[in-house]
Amino acid sequence: TWAQRTLKNALTLQQLNKNKAKNLILFLGDGMGVPTVTAARILKGQLNGQSGEETQLEMDKFPFVSLSKTYNTNAQVPDSAGTATAYLCGVKANEGTVGVSAAAVRSQCNTTQGNEVTSILKWAKDAGKSVGIVTTTRVNHATPSAAYAHCVDRNWYSDNEMPEEALKAGCKDIARQLFENIRNIDVIMGGGRKYMFPKNQSDVEYPNVLKHSGTRKDGRNLVQEWTERMKDKKGHYVWNKKQLLSLNPNNVDYLLGLFEPEDLPYDLERNTDSDPSLTEMVDVAIKILKKNPSGFYLLVEGGRIDHGHHEGKAKQALHEAVEMDRAIGRAGLLTSTHDTLTIVTADHSHVFSFGGYTPRGNTIFGLAPMLSDVDQKPFTSILYGNGPGYKVINGARENVSTVDYQANNYQAQAAVPLNMETHGGDDVAVFAKGPLAHLLHGVHEQNYIPHVMAYAACIGQNREYCMPSSGTAGLQPAFSIIATVLSATRLLC
Repeated sequence: TWAQRTLKNALTLQQLNKNKAKNLILFLGDGMGVPTVTAARILKGQLNGQSGEETQLEMDKFPFVSLSKTYNTNAQVPDSAGTATAYLCGVKANEGTVGVSAAAVRSQCNTTQGNEVTSILKWAKDAGKSVGIVTTTRVNHATPSAAYAHCVDRNWYSDNEMPEEALKAGCKDIARQLFENIRNIDVIMGGGRKYMFPKNQSDVEYPNVLKHSGTRKDGRNLVQEWTERMKDKKGHYVWNKKQLLSLNPNNVDYLLGLFEPEDLPYDLERNTDSDPSLTEMVDVAIKILKKNPSGFYLLVEGGRIDHGHHEGKAKQALHEAVEMDRAIGRAGLLTSTHDTLTIVTADHSHVFSFGGYTPRGNTIFGLAPMLSDVDQKPFTSILYGNGPGYKVINGARENVSTVDYQANNYQAQAAVPLNMETHGGDDVAVFAKGPLAHLLHGVHEQNYIPHVMAYAACIGQNREYCMPSSGTAGLQPAFSIIATVLSATRLLC
């Protein structure tokens, strides 16, 4: 019965949505490979008292799904910087670099100039749209920085993290580029406060914690500069949840929200009084951006899925993924598939897996139903290929029944010991709904994604493919339009 219902729904999709996309939203689950999506689905269901497997995530409801090949130009298993350049700027790039082509070499400042590539955020801004960035990491972290920066090293957060020769050669840190490269980004929300303030200036929230103090060696206060520039433009700077939620989006045209000195806390550890959730940030962002009659582009990153996996803390990672799915649902309520193209994807995967013939409804953080037939010890369903969870006690694998394997910060067992678990090289899913979402089908290179988004919205290099007289995006490629013109000319002759 369920399958028949699904079939009826699928048949309605034969009428393709060829509208022009007024709004574009990209949800990026950092490190959210397919096993993470599946495990997050089960967790979401179990949090609602169900067995979990049959639950639908918000992203599961999107009608079109494709696969994205994530490799970097110089890496089989990629990092978040080279991949961000792909799905934001439309070209593959080297690992560790943002907003520059593969001709740029990591950490070599003199390879920056002439190799810059622009992002879809800039294409949208140039077309008169409002643009926004919302992340649970630092706003100058790898994913968001590719939207506005051109930097040969993803770790150049402020001038404090840059080598002297790079500064002398004229390279700019990423925090500075956030405010200088694309003037007047309408909404910026996330962490990374300390990179905006002069070195040793106390943090507003943690005045007695030295590691949270400002880092900038040039003495600039980028927040103050932004505030002064925006004071007559309905610009607001906020640094906590109360300030954020007290804003009336109708009276705000520009918003800078920096809620932590570095990354925002994991959702499981978030102080719900002082730090906003990803869903709350997305809600405010869309309400501000959607006032623009020309529409908007919004990049939303669930950035700490990746951090949870790197630390071997699957429970943290999966709760981050569930929170991002809530934000996807909220965005869906505030927009319409009639004029909004929404895409959900990941930059890369992780060596995270779950298995072990667990029965239906088994807690996702639980044990496999049998002991190992080699060492006669229990094992959790969730395991990592490598990472900090590798533990040997008295020359043998740790007996997980002696520890709390359902704790928030439990590090799942790993096959190979590493301080930080690594990314995975497998393809990731791309979920799409809205105008021209059907162009995301089959298996594609990751850098194809922003080309589809730009085409759907008639921005960037795809402007000329649109039919200006109607609300429909032209689906004919340039050569077929030219062929039509030529044949018409022949008839006239």
